[in-house]
Amino acid sequence: QVQLQESGPGLVKPSQTLSLVCTVSGGSITTNYYYWNWIRQPPGKGLEWMGAITSSGSTYYRPSLKSRTSISRDTSKNHFTLQLNSVTPEGTAVYYCAGSSARSAAGTRASYNYWGQGTQVTVST
Repeated sequence: QVQLQESGPGLVKPSQTLSLVCTVSGGSITTNYYYWNWIRQPPGKGLEWMGAITSSGSTYYRPSLKSRTSISRDTSKNHFTLQLNSVTPEGTAVYYCAGSSARSAAGTRASYNYWGQGTQVTVST
């Protein structure tokens, strides 16, 4: 059973950098033809796909976030990370990591095979 677990700070100040880690258990992040995604859901809004890293290390980003988003991985620890620079209060959301067998950039839960439980991040002074 593949399980994902997000970890990181629950509070980030505006203009600072948000860093989150998704630890994967029960499966390898190097599994062929697989995508490891970051998705967020602001209060009262739908899911927003942020980006993904593939099993081979290629990255994809939501165009509106590309300039300040970086996704990386550490295969020795079987985890992948999200770095979001210059956060604003609009960055307040529940952040999820998720695995998928296709790159769809979809904002629907059914598009992903595995989900973390989500972690609340608040951007505030």
